Amino acid sequence: MSDLDVDELAAYLHLTPEKVRKMAQRGKLPGRRRGDQWIFSEAEIHHWLEDQIGASDAEGLDKLDGVLDRRETRMDAPPPADTDLRSLIPLDAIEIPLAARTRGSVIRSMCDVVARTGLLWDAPAMAVSVAAREAMHPTALECGAALLHPRRPQSSILSDSVVGVGVTSSPIPFADNGQLVDVFFLICSYDDTTHLRILAELSRAITTTDLLAKLRSAENPADAHAAIT
Repeated sequence: MSDLDVDELAAYLHLTPEKVRKMAQRGKLPGRRRGDQWIFSEAEIHHWLEDQIGASDAEGLDKLDGVLDRRETRMDAPPPADTDLRSLIPLDAIEIPLAARTRGSVIRSMCDVVARTGLLWDAPAMAVSVAAREAMHPTALECGAALLHPRRPQSSILSDSVVGVGVTSSPIPFADNGQLVDVFFLICSYDDTTHLRILAELSRAITTTDLLAKLRSAENPADAHAAIT
C-alpha cells in the first residue's frame, strides 16, 4: 500500500481537503506531518475504515460503501468478490455451541472451525494473527458480538474468503473493559477490499436485522445456517 496526500485522501473519502486537514489536526484521521504537508498511509487508513465500519449505523454504512467503490476505482481493481454472507458462511464453518470460555480459546476454536471448510490451511497461524489484532484493538461490540479478523489478509493460508460463526452457551468477557460476547464471527478475507466489504456486510446485518437474536436462539449449526440464508 502507498501513501496519500491530502487531496488524494479527500477524493478517496469524498471529503474536502480542508475537512481532511482538520480531521488530521484533531487526531480524527491517522496521518503524519512531512514538512508543511500531511501524509497518510493507505494501510493506516484501511484500519481506520475498519473502526468506522464497526461503529457505523445503516446510514453510515451506506456512505462507507461509496468510499469502498471509490477505493476500487482509484486502485483500478477488478470487480469486487462476492461478499454475500450466505455464500461466505458454509454450514461446516458454524459451531453451536462453541465450547470456549476465554479469549484465547475462542480464537483458536474459531480458527479450527473455519479450517474444517478446507479453505483455511493453517489454523494455528491464523489464530496467532487474529490474537495479535485483538491485542492491538479488541473487536468486541456493545451488542455482544465480536468481528474477529487478522490485521492483514492471510492469503498465503487461504484458498478463498470465508466467514466462521460461533455462539457460546453464555456470554464471556472478551475485551480488557470486560465487554461480554457470545456471538463470534471470524472474517478470513483473501484481500483488503474484500475484507472491508465483508466487514461492512456483517455490520449491516448486525445493525439492521435480527440476525444476532436468531443466532442466539439457534440450537445447532443447521438452525444458524438457516437464519443466515
